[in-house]
Amino acid sequence: MAEYEKLVISEAEGCWLTTTTGQRLFDGVASLWCNVHGHRHPSIDEAIRNQLGRVAHITTLGMSADITEALAERIVEITPGDLSHVFFSSDGSSSVEAALKMALQYWHQRQNPRPKKTRYLAMSLAYHGDTTGAVSLGGIKYFHQLFAPIVFTPIRGPLPCSYRLPDGVSVDEACDHYAAEVETLLKQHHETLAAIVMEPLVQGAAGMITHPSGFLSRVRQLCDHYEVLLICDEVATGFGRTGRMFACDHESVTPDIMTIGKGLTGGYLPMAATVARPHLFEAFLAATAESKQFFHGHTFGGNPLAAAAAMASIDLFSENNLLESVEQKGRVLRSSLAGIANHANVGDIRGRAMMVGIELVKDRETKMPFDSAELVGKRVCQRATELGVWVRPLGDVVILMPPLIATDEELQRAGAVVCQAIGEVLEGESTGGKYVSGLP
Repeated sequence: MAEYEKLVISEAEGCWLTTTTGQRLFDGVASLWCNVHGHRHPSIDEAIRNQLGRVAHITTLGMSADITEALAERIVEITPGDLSHVFFSSDGSSSVEAALKMALQYWHQRQNPRPKKTRYLAMSLAYHGDTTGAVSLGGIKYFHQLFAPIVFTPIRGPLPCSYRLPDGVSVDEACDHYAAEVETLLKQHHETLAAIVMEPLVQGAAGMITHPSGFLSRVRQLCDHYEVLLICDEVATGFGRTGRMFACDHESVTPDIMTIGKGLTGGYLPMAATVARPHLFEAFLAATAESKQFFHGHTFGGNPLAAAAAMASIDLFSENNLLESVEQKGRVLRSSLAGIANHANVGDIRGRAMMVGIELVKDRETKMPFDSAELVGKRVCQRATELGVWVRPLGDVVILMPPLIATDEELQRAGAVVCQAIGEVLEGESTGGKYVSGLP
């Protein structure tokens, strides 16, 4: 806060934000990766107004709302495979907390219980939220190092990165290499492992770390073989970001538990969900006196206003054939960055579809990072904001993740601004990307 520069939004429409000083900014990170259809979308606005005229909130402890039940059915329809039971919460971190508790309780209560299965395996540089259990899974030191006395320690898996590969490992060998590392850990720990928890395909907060193709399906196979649950955290990757409704769809993987949030309501209202397969649910299905129920609840879980927004958002995917355009828009976004593709300080441009990370490095050949004290990523993003595109860094990785409805022109101009900002901050190198004034 000692270096905080005030930026306050007074209104928004489509992909554009307007500050209290009158500046118009392209929302280049979809208001922290959650806005799907743009701000003030008429259909979602109307759905919330209509629901407000019926009921704004009731508890889902001992009762439910008709709109929330309808949403649960819709979530079951769009999630992979036989994911069929939905537990609502208010944010992504809470959905992960619920998943951790479900997994542990499952092993205690299922037929042929395995009560020693109390540990979790998480990937290196993982991020699953900021609450205590989610922080425990995390592998980014700034989020968990200080809190070591109050968190549990997971078994730490590899960082399945396609850019910074281990010595002697080629791109074609990467999937086999990382899968073998996971299998080594499973061989050693499977008897005490409740679940592997992972972000499928892309580790967002780690800097858009992109997994080699096939890694997710290999992990699913290993979990089946060693009798370990698979929890996929789709809070960031879900709802079209990777070009499919969920990242798991790319490799036809059905996790045992999936966590969703962010884009669930189109970025309108706080809502998340933990979705489980039948064998998970059945371990909790018993008479009250057996005390097998899931002792976990949220005051605003399944909130009707949020459910109405979510229903409208999901409807828009099919009404507008949105998924069919996301891959193409991702190509437009990447093409807009062609001017910096060979920049001396651009090490990698990566991601999936509309999830893009630009890693800035001191030396492109050696992949040597900048000294963190130089705040290169932050300065690039500050300059881009001055030029009309709001983006945020993850260290020295500049993130571009706009709403899925952004037009080709908006994407091209956003990319041009980021190119210019990188060029100006990094010694004025020529980038080929010129800022275009008079943006819509």
